[in-house]
Amino acid sequence: MTASHSDSLVVLFGATAGAYGAKLGSDERELILLVWQVVDLHSKKVGTLHKSLVKADNLDLSDQCREVSGLTPEGLGKAEPLDRVLQQFSQLVSSDLKVLGRSSYTLCSDGQLLIRQVLHPETSKKNFLLSDCFYSFYDLRKEFHSCYPSSAAVKDQTIKTMAEYLGLGTDEAEEDFGVWQVKTMVAIIFSMLSEDHVFTEPETVKYKYETGPCSKSETVDSETVIRARGLPWQSSDQDIARFFKGLNIAKGGVALCLNSQGRRNGEALVRFVNSEQRDLALERHKHHMGSRYIEVYKATGEEFLKIAGGTSNEVAQFLSKENQVIIRMRGLPFTATQEDVLGFLGPECPVTGGKEGLLFVKYPDGRPTGDAFVLFSCEEYAQNALKKHKEILGKRYIELFRSTAAEVQQVLNRYMSTPLIPTLPTPIIPVIPPPYTIATGSIRDCVRLRGLPYTAGIDDILEFMGDATGDIKPHGVHMVLNQQGRPSGDAFIQMKSADKAFMVAQKCHKKMMKDRYVEVFQCSGEEMNFVLMGGTLNRSGLSPPPCKLPCLSPPAYAAFQTAAVIPAEAAALYQPQALLPTTRTPQASTAAPPTVTYYPAQAAQLYMNYTAYYPSPPVSPTTVGYIAAPPGAVAAAATATHTPILPQPGALVRMQGLPYNTGMKEILSFFQGYQLQADSILMLYNFSGQPSGEALVTFPSLDLAKKAVAEKNGQLLGSRCVQLYLV
Repeated sequence: MTASHSDSLVVLFGATAGAYGAKLGSDERELILLVWQVVDLHSKKVGTLHKSLVKADNLDLSDQCREVSGLTPEGLGKAEPLDRVLQQFSQLVSSDLKVLGRSSYTLCSDGQLLIRQVLHPETSKKNFLLSDCFYSFYDLRKEFHSCYPSSAAVKDQTIKTMAEYLGLGTDEAEEDFGVWQVKTMVAIIFSMLSEDHVFTEPETVKYKYETGPCSKSETVDSETVIRARGLPWQSSDQDIARFFKGLNIAKGGVALCLNSQGRRNGEALVRFVNSEQRDLALERHKHHMGSRYIEVYKATGEEFLKIAGGTSNEVAQFLSKENQVIIRMRGLPFTATQEDVLGFLGPECPVTGGKEGLLFVKYPDGRPTGDAFVLFSCEEYAQNALKKHKEILGKRYIELFRSTAAEVQQVLNRYMSTPLIPTLPTPIIPVIPPPYTIATGSIRDCVRLRGLPYTAGIDDILEFMGDATGDIKPHGVHMVLNQQGRPSGDAFIQMKSADKAFMVAQKCHKKMMKDRYVEVFQCSGEEMNFVLMGGTLNRSGLSPPPCKLPCLSPPAYAAFQTAAVIPAEAAALYQPQALLPTTRTPQASTAAPPTVTYYPAQAAQLYMNYTAYYPSPPVSPTTVGYIAAPPGAVAAAATATHTPILPQPGALVRMQGLPYNTGMKEILSFFQGYQLQADSILMLYNFSGQPSGEALVTFPSLDLAKKAVAEKNGQLLGSRCVQLYLV
């Protein structure tokens, strides 16, 4: 019988230096053996059986590999590398076909793993191309089950079980490893041909990832979606497709996830063409992209649509031009026009469709955000555009980096439908303020619990406190929620005295709650307020909140002003004084309006009023994002006297890429000769209170700041290269 696609089959078997059988390729180990033989489907003749060892970069063989294959590092050390072996494979197959009088062939392997999970990923990492024959192959297990429907399920098949089903009496011990497998596969194929089986529908491997839009009205099977975590910030959809090389990703199936500031968070949702491909993708859990390992988990179709789905006709029209390279521009002047952007890009990188290939991102009221997306018809034009990264348009430098269709959808969805920082529901029922409010003094009669399980409740905290529960003030347990209204892992507890707080901090610090250890720090009401504003508190002391920087206040956009209020049915609204230090002038205090407190039966819950700094692929953000304080807190801030953290005059420089143990001393030494003082430096921290690797430095003058950026940008501080940007 003949195949509809070719005259012959090339039966192929391989092994790696690691796992064998169902786990082949799951450990990223390299190929060390290829065995193959040509089968003429017309005459049922066979060519010469070839066995070739492959020299891997790492010759450390697993115990299973040594036991099953009998191969040794010494023997493999004399072999050819994979690229040479594949060249020999093509030459020998062509020679055998010529002897048999045939011209075309299709590969046939035992299952999917050798082609999809070994050959394609390894050649992609080693940067050489596989020939076209490796993009189409027959899965012998599927063909066997199609020919013999009463046989075992495809996933349970092996060469041995298929041979036993047919009663083939070959002895595995009589042949070399790999030779027995290929001979048995050939015998199975001949048995299938005798049953008039026709090889007609080969498996295919996509040559490249296809971009495209996704509508929220689509139905996405949850059995086809995974979440990849730990991606480099600068990763594009093509980089992710390359990580999953050999597996078929659905069109437009890579959705890079953004954080609440609209910047990539190192995660992506990937949709595959079927559940079989998704299951193979899960086997790449903790495989590497460069030097980073990537975690791969199951996800749902609903999650994918939430990230990648869009409803805007403008976006749909923009993305309707398929197979375009998308570039994101950030930091555009708010007055920039389409002509300005086209002029900035120039004739060396023509935009697809001219003005139609530009999409400006705007707020719901039509104000520009400073972001835009641009379409290019080929990689060459996109590369030319990326060379303009940080060139000046107007008075601003412009950032350019690769983007995806899913990112376009996400960014437009975030700006046009909801604020970047979701607005919290308003309290419903005001009641009389409680007798115990959150203190604002300097007495250290409070403790902070950090690292709580997200499922922890009041009862869990009381159990954690043990005997010290009796020393808690009435209504003194305050669960802290984030801006989305979810548990932040923090809580504050007001004790009856500073001594009681000290004893609790000593006794309970790093004590286990459920499966997590919890950190406990003694603090005052004032320190607690600083933490709620985004400062950090640990045993090394208190770091002021970044949002206390008066010189960095952003424009007040109404769409993003959120009152940190608490749902009445769940929590209590803290008094405005709980966020900011109390007014220091008697006149202001007497004029302050009365406050209304929303008070629950159990304990108050606070929303953390963080100021967040996020790294941005592949460079820094052009602006600093803030979360607005409650109106009462803003009023208090306006009348309060604060000591500025940074001096008002001068110019601000952002440092990125700092070693996490960097302190002010190291930064002053780095900028020696630039007339800096210790109070010119502000270390930045992330949501968990850990160093973010960034700092803000105020220079006495703009000229001095520009000089520092020009001279010190890219230099080493410790073992890391530090990037400097004018803010």
